[in-house]
Amino acid sequence: MIFSSDNWAGASAPVSEALTRHASGLVPAYGNDPLTEAVSRRFSEIFERDVAVFFVATGTAANALALSAYARPGGVVFSHSGAHIQVDECGAPEFFTGGGKLRGLSGANGKITPAALSAAMADHPDGNPMHGQVSAVSISQATECGTVYRPDEIRALADTARGRGIPLHMDGARFANAVAFLGLSPAEVTWKAGVDVLSFGATKNGCWCAEAVIFFNPDNALQFAYLRKRAGHLFSKSRFAAAQFEGYLADGHWLANAAHANAMARQLGEGLVAKGHRLVWPVEANEVFPVLPHKTIAALRSAGALFYEWPADSVEQDHSAVRLVTSFATDPADVARFVEVAAG
Repeated sequence: MIFSSDNWAGASAPVSEALTRHASGLVPAYGNDPLTEAVSRRFSEIFERDVAVFFVATGTAANALALSAYARPGGVVFSHSGAHIQVDECGAPEFFTGGGKLRGLSGANGKITPAALSAAMADHPDGNPMHGQVSAVSISQATECGTVYRPDEIRALADTARGRGIPLHMDGARFANAVAFLGLSPAEVTWKAGVDVLSFGATKNGCWCAEAVIFFNPDNALQFAYLRKRAGHLFSKSRFAAAQFEGYLADGHWLANAAHANAMARQLGEGLVAKGHRLVWPVEANEVFPVLPHKTIAALRSAGALFYEWPADSVEQDHSAVRLVTSFATDPADVARFVEVAAG
């Protein structure tokens, strides 16, 4: 019963098979191989427009480097206070943006609102170097609370950002889970809703080590090759990142993986609620946040369940919120067993 993180899951069969298929032979290095070029074209097909695609090794690199492409002197990047760039990236966005300031905003269910964003940006008026200058807005899709932005919410934030001439970045570490939940096209929840640059995550959903930075206007990526190289994220054997994406994106495999993870999370959440436990946030992607008695947490761990306790407001005495993360590899039997033990 492993619900610690979707990072614990290995690589899916189509991804592993693609890596093996492309392991032999000699091809040009540094992204000049036919497979890298083919996968880049595949991304353009998926997003229904020409995009600029850059492979990197980690989600932290994808986020930090994407934001660095829009850095300004004294720049300020706005996101939710619980966003991964704020809490879990060891200052990488500040480092790669040359000292850009991250400003966290509060918001229900892990989301920021146009009103909160507008108010925060007002503290940094144009032309006043005393307060720095607005640089970018970043949203997580799905959020750190396991919730999903709808296209109209994204569009409203994009419009607010554009009112100050700055881009909207999307941290898509769990982008596939969000797309699977919404049942919309990748284009509808990104550039058609106003997203300028996407950190496209695949590692959590079946790849071994494959992330990409996708610019929906290639003109904005003209300097990015230099930023990536300087940061040490230009793969010499790019074909192995490309091979993972080839297997991942073929025949809708990436969305099938995400749909399974989402379904397991939904069953887990519904099962726990049926046993009398409450959830901190609604289950929309592949994360579940129940509030459990300490004795139930102890019983689950004694039964072999692995998960983390999680900070949350208004938790009853002798209870804690926990985070349960499902993946493409989650076994329905583990979900059923977890719910059974949690019933007490």
